[in-house]
Amino acid sequence: MKRYTDRQWMESMRISFDFNNMMADVIGEEEGIKKEDLDSMEDQLKAAAQAMSIKRKEGKMDWRDLPYDQDNVVEDILKTASEIKKEFDAFVLLGIGGSALGPIAVQQALNHLHYNELSREQRGGNPRFYVVDNIDPERMEALFEIIDVEKTMFNVITKSGSTSETMAQFLIVWNMLKDKLGRRFKDHIIATTDKEKGNLIKIAREYGLKTYYIPAGVGGRFSELSPVGLLPAAVCGIDIREMLAGAAFMDEICEAENVYDNPAYMAAALQYLAMRAGKNISVMMPYADSLKYMADWYAQLWAESLGKRYNLKGEEIFAGQTPVKALGVTDQHSQIQLYTEGPFDKVITFLTVGRYRTSMDIPEGFEDIPAVSFLGGHTLNELISAEQAATEYALLKAKRLNRTINLPEVNAFTVGQLLYFMEVETAFAGELLGINAFDQPGVEEGKNATYALLGRPGYEEKKAELDARPKKKDEYII
Repeated sequence: MKRYTDRQWMESMRISFDFNNMMADVIGEEEGIKKEDLDSMEDQLKAAAQAMSIKRKEGKMDWRDLPYDQDNVVEDILKTASEIKKEFDAFVLLGIGGSALGPIAVQQALNHLHYNELSREQRGGNPRFYVVDNIDPERMEALFEIIDVEKTMFNVITKSGSTSETMAQFLIVWNMLKDKLGRRFKDHIIATTDKEKGNLIKIAREYGLKTYYIPAGVGGRFSELSPVGLLPAAVCGIDIREMLAGAAFMDEICEAENVYDNPAYMAAALQYLAMRAGKNISVMMPYADSLKYMADWYAQLWAESLGKRYNLKGEEIFAGQTPVKALGVTDQHSQIQLYTEGPFDKVITFLTVGRYRTSMDIPEGFEDIPAVSFLGGHTLNELISAEQAATEYALLKAKRLNRTINLPEVNAFTVGQLLYFMEVETAFAGELLGINAFDQPGVEEGKNATYALLGRPGYEEKKAELDARPKKKDEYII
């Protein structure tokens, strides 16, 4: 029996959300959120919950159905992953934004922290895994120096098929594979894109590429539980069924309309109240290297979803909360000074782990130096847990809002929960702010300007606009 079908095990793996240090009766009334502030939002919270429910029923939040409606896709992904494992030494993902951050975060969380440096046998026979999410030419060249393209599978991911960065990478790989492999080149490319629209699906169909589809109602930053994230995870030996089961478990929890029963709704409501009080920075601080890149994934999810100039009424509101990435304990020595004594403009979220997947003893030694010897007989597990608790206390003492999301352990089930929790929190925060959390108009301006600068047909007017912009003055360049 799979452990994710055992209800008792699932409940033991339930992630928790501790918001004590957000509340006024714990952290103090000057900075804390009063329970009556939450209670006064009852009608607004009910309306937001109903809007979430209606949108889901109307098919406007297809990402919420991903834990349930992909049985056939999952079967095909597992079959493909098995074939890749037999034939290829490396698996390279070409993508950017949501197409890359989720796969990176899940790989870091669920596989060996030095996965690519292990022998093939130690990796369970799985290929090495690389994500190319930038167009720095030195980085691209460096990749080709350490892989054999003739033994590499490339997964190009772009829903629109017009993402300049990804398609530029794709053109380079396409040309290289054709030169080296001739007609066999297409056996080294998998496309993940929209089923009907865009340039990549046209190319995939014309050349008969193996293709996976991103559901129409699933945007990039909400796509990790679709083939965007499931294929790379499966190729690297991650149990994608368990990950989806974790997401489904969290979806069940998030069905509650009452915020006191719904951790994602409560998390969003508290952030909304914090934003109203001027807390415009959200720090994500995992206390586990395995969860380090969850902060990167969260940063895009939170920033791109909530950073909006206009609300749904067309009014200028300039909404949003700036996400900041930190890592415990590393950034205790680089950022915590600011968080404890700087401006009162932040909410710190700790990501903690109940049981690490290994334990390491700290040996006895240097008994003549008490400031060192006291560590002996403890474990690194105890030390990192103590440092997190101490940092939390320092923030509490300084009256700085903080909250904790705890994973009993890091596994595919809890990671699936965490991804889904943060997605629901983000969507609900969007409802409270009265914005569209699923578009990104601010990103489009930069994209269009790039197209114009590189001469894409149809962007002549934008090119003229760019040519008319103020010229830089030499006197302002030193």
